[in-house]
Amino acid sequence: MIRIIAGPCQHESLEQSLEIAKECKRVCDLYGFEYFFKASYDKANRTHIDGKRGLGINDTLPDFQKIRDEGFKILTDCHTVGEINRCKGVVNVIQIPAFLCRQTDLIQAACKTNCIVNIKKGQFLAPWDVKGILSKTEGAKEVWITERGTSFGYNTLVTDFTGIQYMLDNAGVPVVFDVTHSVQKPGGQGDSSGGNRDYVGPLSRAAAAMGVTNFFLEVHADPDNAPSDGPNMLKLENFAETIRQMYFINKTIRGFEI
Repeated sequence: MIRIIAGPCQHESLEQSLEIAKECKRVCDLYGFEYFFKASYDKANRTHIDGKRGLGINDTLPDFQKIRDEGFKILTDCHTVGEINRCKGVVNVIQIPAFLCRQTDLIQAACKTNCIVNIKKGQFLAPWDVKGILSKTEGAKEVWITERGTSFGYNTLVTDFTGIQYMLDNAGVPVVFDVTHSVQKPGGQGDSSGGNRDYVGPLSRAAAAMGVTNFFLEVHADPDNAPSDGPNMLKLENFAETIRQMYFINKTIRGFEI
């Protein structure tokens, strides 16, 4: 089973999130892929104090509930134990952000919920360092580890495919490839993150060819005017072709069928 996590960087409105969720699920259903809608209520690690952070948890959780009531599975990122306790009854997957991936109390609180826990591997960690993270996840319903690029120097993230292979072989949990964050250039535009969405397709195809079956993609109808992560977000109009290519790579290499 191929799993796709996709949605906007920030939840901007119920109408916009539903539009993106419905189109992404339509495409995923066409190819038999499992779909999770992703959006953030708060981007808590903006480069500059003036960076747009989102609508906040109070305004977003009611919208998430409405989206879930429409039949969608939801993933969102939490930054505190208090946020986890508020989100656990609304979302299906609690995500631990990359910069917080070693926060023991946060991880353990997420693992005490009945939610799947997705932990972003920090840009500063080696693939084998996820063993320490996973040692904190006892009792979790299910745990995923997400690769989102590694920092080498500054303003550029590098995707280490040998590291992804190491985690596929040794982590013992599903490995997710966050394609769109992997093409970021953090801080490269001063007050915001730069990036190049042109690399999303090639990187996703490469990962599919090596055996990755779980993908994270930030998607937006108008990413150039999005409040955050615009340069690296996939255009909604290009989502279907990206998923189609993943499907045919899996079908060709591993005989994957719907």
